[in-house]
Amino acid sequence: MPRTGFVYHPHTIRHRTGPGHPESPERLKSIIRRLEDSGAMADLERHEPTPAGLEWIGEIHDAGYVRHVEEACSRGRRTLDSEDTAISADSYEAARLAAGGALDAADRLMSGRWKNAFVACRPPGHHAENRLAMGFCLFNNVAVAAAYLRRHHGVERVAIVDWDVHHGNGTQHAFEADPSVFYASLHQWPLYPGTGRADERGVGEGRGTTLNCPMSPGTGDDDYLRVLEEQVLPEMDRFEPQVVLVSAGFDAHEADPLSATRVTEDGYREMTRLVSALAAQHASGRVLSLLEGGYNLEALASCVEIHLEGLLEAPDG
Repeated sequence: MPRTGFVYHPHTIRHRTGPGHPESPERLKSIIRRLEDSGAMADLERHEPTPAGLEWIGEIHDAGYVRHVEEACSRGRRTLDSEDTAISADSYEAARLAAGGALDAADRLMSGRWKNAFVACRPPGHHAENRLAMGFCLFNNVAVAAAYLRRHHGVERVAIVDWDVHHGNGTQHAFEADPSVFYASLHQWPLYPGTGRADERGVGEGRGTTLNCPMSPGTGDDDYLRVLEEQVLPEMDRFEPQVVLVSAGFDAHEADPLSATRVTEDGYREMTRLVSALAAQHASGRVLSLLEGGYNLEALASCVEIHLEGLLEAPDG
């Protein structure tokens, strides 16, 4: 029977962001500690990824930008392109491992070994543009995974659900003209990075395969679930994805220091169930979930555990 995969490499802890930075190594440490203490890790198939090949990162990022990231890290720079994108000597390797985790998980989903998977990766990715690091992101892990599924595995239709509290500008821009990738985002508005208006629906041939759902500060479980059920899932149902990717940020949680939304663990549980049910209908249950934000350590660990419980309980399709 296909299992739920858990992808993590300890070297990603070595991506150092400096004192007080919210995207800290403690995020992954708190997740691993929670899963091991609760016994949930025993139900998962663990995997340590290999670094993503540059040819696959190059599907999303300009080759000059990739060299820029490598050189900045090797020269000991502390930030990249913006003051909030902190880096260290090991950040380039960590970023390649984060993207590589997504690719390894995609291979295992497509082979039938796993029914679904969660990639505990850092740095996160959905803000990273073709030639620009943004937010806390270096390489756009979910976008690299989508391109890999399309070009390496021949998947005709990939859907990405992004429920990080910040809009995934980099992911949207990577696919806004591509009708083979459906991108839906639920994000607080207004909030960084300032993209993701409801009228941003894609361009050219991709018109209609981008769906932005701005959420007001103070919105919680009921609002998120209503928008997911009434707007996102019906459009995904019409799109009929063959694989569903999730940019799984947990910073819309009511305890998160970087947002003003009020989603709870129960909300994330139900969101996981709904997305998994749609994947069972159209994608043989294939859900590939990648960690994005989430900056209250206790809430993050709790939400990831609940999200994984939902993946473990999800139907195969």
